[in-house]
Amino acid sequence: MAGVSVHSLLEAEAGLALSVIAGRGMLQRKIGGARIQKPGLALTGYTQHVHAERLQVLGMTEIAYLRSLDEVGRRHAAKCLASLRPCVVVVTRGLEIPPELSAAMDEHEVPLLSTPLMSSVFINRVTKVLEMRLAPSTTVHGVLIDVLGIGILLLGKSGIGKSEAALDLVLRGHRLVADDIVEIKKRMPDLLIGASKELLKHHMEIRGLGILNVKDLFGISAVRDTKKVELVIELTDWNEAEEYDRLGVEERRYAILDVALPMLRVPIRPGRNIASLIEVAARNQLLKHQGKHSAREFQERLNRAHSEQAQQAPAPTPPDEIE
Repeated sequence: MAGVSVHSLLEAEAGLALSVIAGRGMLQRKIGGARIQKPGLALTGYTQHVHAERLQVLGMTEIAYLRSLDEVGRRHAAKCLASLRPCVVVVTRGLEIPPELSAAMDEHEVPLLSTPLMSSVFINRVTKVLEMRLAPSTTVHGVLIDVLGIGILLLGKSGIGKSEAALDLVLRGHRLVADDIVEIKKRMPDLLIGASKELLKHHMEIRGLGILNVKDLFGISAVRDTKKVELVIELTDWNEAEEYDRLGVEERRYAILDVALPMLRVPIRPGRNIASLIEVAARNQLLKHQGKHSAREFQERLNRAHSEQAQQAPAPTPPDEIE
């Protein structure tokens, strides 16, 4: 079963502050979804809508209910929940856990964890962790760079100059996210987050220079760990026989994980400053975010000018009035 292991939550750098109370031998069990459930009614015996693949949270209300029962009632309530064999149960607020609950979880081999966090804080944090780890993902051969706050994914064949263009942008004060291999994860509904593989983080390969550590060379402000992907730019060899877009009215799209991103194709030939073109593309994308589309506005003005010219032109003289 695909999912996130309970053990990995204990090591998550998200401030979950989890400790194991029972079911220590079953920490390899998987959490199958990012949705969290509070199974209060399951303690009363109504277990119809408890999803065993979800992380179950018991807060002050649930623990107070267990304490209100006698010993027999607590054993029965704990067994009702544990017999469903949920992937993991977490008690929040550092509450004292009734021994009947711990015993039932051990008997049915269900991990029981505790955290000092309030239920709302814990649910918020653990949901973010699970969403990130369970998100659909893919890898792309390219370079991801943050230019003026716009995450730009550079694509193109090997050796065309993606890394060199990214290095030029870093020299201009922009920030490298990933070079060569970009890991992209999808956050619902249509947000794509790019990052570097851990082994390659902050490094860049430049032919003739070798492997460079951008963080060491230019400082922490020259890199970032993750960035939303908002624009795709494909670098291609200049081809005299090919028609290139000269107006920019029609937008191309590039699909990654079923998310269609705006795309530009930039032909490469000697004399073209690729870093400047990428920087201008980022500025233009910022304008589009503000509702200003320069190419379309120019096209509209051009159409109005043609329309006005046509209206002002004198009407042709009918043939029978010509002498």
